[in-house]
Amino acid sequence: MGVTTVTDVRPASVSVDGGVLQSLFRSEQGGHEQVVLCQDRASGLKAVIAIHSTALGPALGGTRFHAYASEEEAVQDALNLSRGMSYKNALAGLDHGGGKAVIIGDPDVIKTEELLLAYGRFVASLGGRYVTACDVGTYVADMDVVARTNKWTTGRSPENGGAGDSSVLTAYGVFQGMRASAQHQWGDPTLRGRKVGIAGVGKVGHHLVEHLLQDGAEVVITDVRAESVERILTRHPRVTAVADTGALIRTEGLDVYAPCALGGALDDDTVPVLTAKVVCGAANNQLAHPGVEKDLSDRGILYAPDYVVNAGGVIQVADELHGFDFDRCKAKAAKIFDTTLAIFARAKADGIPPAAAADRLAEARMAEAREAKGAGQA
Repeated sequence: MGVTTVTDVRPASVSVDGGVLQSLFRSEQGGHEQVVLCQDRASGLKAVIAIHSTALGPALGGTRFHAYASEEEAVQDALNLSRGMSYKNALAGLDHGGGKAVIIGDPDVIKTEELLLAYGRFVASLGGRYVTACDVGTYVADMDVVARTNKWTTGRSPENGGAGDSSVLTAYGVFQGMRASAQHQWGDPTLRGRKVGIAGVGKVGHHLVEHLLQDGAEVVITDVRAESVERILTRHPRVTAVADTGALIRTEGLDVYAPCALGGALDDDTVPVLTAKVVCGAANNQLAHPGVEKDLSDRGILYAPDYVVNAGGVIQVADELHGFDFDRCKAKAAKIFDTTLAIFARAKADGIPPAAAADRLAEARMAEAREAKGAGQA
């Protein structure tokens, strides 16, 4: 087992001018402090751990287990996700920087106890600079295994000293962000009588359905997994389903679109045909490329920055490091409502899209932390 920093290697498939190394060192995005490539041949583990920033404290972010089309795509995803975690943790008021890990492969095929233990050893090799948790493709039971080989693991089961499923508070935070969006857009912090479309009703999405129905919303769903859709329809017959995301975003009378699956949901194809007036969902990195936020704004569509509204989960796992208290975490997650409103107000005052306003607020907090560290070392 060994850890290789990405700056030590230059695969032939990676272009220094236009590939992942450019993303790593791109100055306008603040750069990444460290990226490690991890491989354990015995278990079949191939993973990437990206640390974007430790200005506010140890980097905190989940482990995504996904069958990427290429290793380059996996590295790029880790870079994007870890940067998003820096901003998410900053605006959530946490004393943590941003990091993220991806394990390459189909979790239904290659996930084993041996592989997870090997991954845990790689996390341990970073000596606490990175704290991991669950993400797409990893679950509480997986973190219990990972924690057996390192002490920097959150998202564990209550039986093993953890906080359990973080998707509960992730969904709650998204709901608070959606309430704030309704307040800003329609003058009332409720989704009652509004039609909300959810793309992805898995770990987070199915909890979001519950919140919306309790608030009196009309809910339309879609998911690539038929069993996920069936679970919702069986439990809630008044929920309706459509064939795919393309049909969902074109739904007549849609008020809110909630992307709750993988990233890149908002792109040059989806934004022009989106019928909703608000976008607020749990998925990370919803904007497919820079400029999409302006396209949304130009169409009069209010975008609640994903890393702001989906911070409930990271609030929960961060609390686990200090002795988990659910009520304390829920109270912190409820503040996502106020944070989202503050971002909308800043965007209006500065004449910029909400995504840009959120970035400015997060960057200001990280800059203050770096200056304080520098002053302390002087």
